[in-house]
Amino acid sequence: MRRVLDTLYSAAAGVAALCLLAILLLVAAQVGARTLDVLLVAAGLTPTRFVVPSLAEIAGFLLAGATFMALADTLAKNVHIRVDLVTARLPAGLRQGVDGVVALVGAAVAGFGAYATGALALKSYSFDDVSYGMVAVPLALPQATLALGLVILTIALVDEAVLAFTGRDRIAGSGGGV
Repeated sequence: MRRVLDTLYSAAAGVAALCLLAILLLVAAQVGARTLDVLLVAAGLTPTRFVVPSLAEIAGFLLAGATFMALADTLAKNVHIRVDLVTARLPAGLRQGVDGVVALVGAAVAGFGAYATGALALKSYSFDDVSYGMVAVPLALPQATLALGLVILTIALVDEAVLAFTGRDRIAGSGGGV
């Protein structure tokens, strides 16, 4: 089961990396085209006037997708920022119990967010909602990506709670809090 969960978290992180790569390629194409146009004008030639339509909007959707898809992997690798001023002073057993309860509360919040975002995606899909930019992006796509990221985060938080309650807490043993 551990391998399945770690693979799920890594796959979600891979999707996040692909979203960031897509942003890089789109922005690079736009910047490259503008640079080429400047050079063409300076040489007295006709510019290409190439633009990536709805670049800012699409990059925003991709950034949101990257952020939400990376949440579970960063939690599992214990690289989220944690403030543990209180829990660091607790005995190990109590600290693990508190970490487990906090993870379950986080799972409940993330689960509700996944439910609400998933319902919004279904509603957007049923109404064929699209973005207002030059490229009409179906809003259900970025919304579903956010919902999927939250579902995977919910799984990761339940996983963290189980690890904490069984004494294998990655968080408590790390000493990496702020």
